[in-house]
Amino acid sequence: MSDTDILDQQTLQIIYRHAAQAYPEECCGFVFADARVHCGENIQNQLHQREPEVYRRSAANGYTFAVADTLLLNRSLRSDNPVQVIYHSHPDVGAYFSREDEDKALFMGQPIHPVAYLVVDVRAGTAMGAKLFEWSGEGFVCSREFPGAL
Repeated sequence: MSDTDILDQQTLQIIYRHAAQAYPEECCGFVFADARVHCGENIQNQLHQREPEVYRRSAANGYTFAVADTLLLNRSLRSDNPVQVIYHSHPDVGAYFSREDEDKALFMGQPIHPVAYLVVDVRAGTAMGAKLFEWSGEGFVCSREFPGAL
């Protein structure tokens, strides 16, 4: 099953619901190869409160997975059901792959995880749509767009 096959209406509805519930903050999570969605915990606010000079962004414009989510993601990559897509939302700014998103996804210019990234455009608590970004060998490019609430 490819990235785009697992992002069917049912899967997108779960992700869109997560984005709407987290609004006005970013949500984060991932989708396994079997299309199961894991709604992650965004700990960006805790990091920002603890060390604002290091973690300049709050959950309103940033995300960081909780340790348990990161461990689950990494374990899955060595399993028969690996994570295929990492998702997060962008409250009130549109679905695009930001410089911050790229920084989180790369290490020394190469992807940290062999996954695609879904960015959800959520405005006023409603998912307006999403875009899927995949590594092209030189950067992340939008490979597919999805409509809003289905």
